[in-house]
Amino acid sequence: MKKYEFTGETKQAGAFGEITVRRIRATMEFGIVKVGDLGGWIEKDENLDQEGNAWISGNAEIYGDAKIWGDAKIWGDAKIWGDAEIYGDAKIWGDAEIYGDAEVYGNAKVCCDAKVCGNAKVYGDAEVYRTTHVLVLGPIGSRNDFTTFFRDKDNEITVKCGCFLGKIDKFLEKVQQTHGDSKHALAYRAAVEIAKMQIDLEDVSDE
Repeated sequence: MKKYEFTGETKQAGAFGEITVRRIRATMEFGIVKVGDLGGWIEKDENLDQEGNAWISGNAEIYGDAKIWGDAKIWGDAKIWGDAEIYGDAKIWGDAEIYGDAEVYGNAKVCCDAKVCGNAKVYGDAEVYRTTHVLVLGPIGSRNDFTTFFRDKDNEITVKCGCFLGKIDKFLEKVQQTHGDSKHALAYRAAVEIAKMQIDLEDVSDE
């Protein structure tokens, strides 16, 4: 049985209003959602998995090839598009925008006016409340891949690089162990310095 249906209500979305999104309504009870609850706006069935407890509500929109599944929740005026993927226990709200090939998952929280895009991978205990809480650099290092730095629940910087996920000091230790003083190590250390300058860890008590 499908967990939601389209209400017949539509509106235009996208930068130029070129996308038609449709309001959804719950047809079964799951998680905190009750039968008949109005949801948010999606372009097509593929945007929101019919399985699991994932849900979109309020004025939130998801369109393009973006997908939400698992126990993820999106609400407020959040917008998800492109090839973005939201899953796990991720929570997106406020005026947040997720797009490109970005992935938000785990227990990550993205809200307010934050923008997560490109090849960013924000997850674990991430708490990204504005655009200055996340930085993606790349291609960089030995893997010629993208490295994501983001603010976490401890108001510190966590790094996602390949299979590594951890605090910035642990990342530097791993870089030293793996790359010594090679050009890759120098590139990663330079990226860390940029992240320390760019990522805002002040004045977050009111978020």
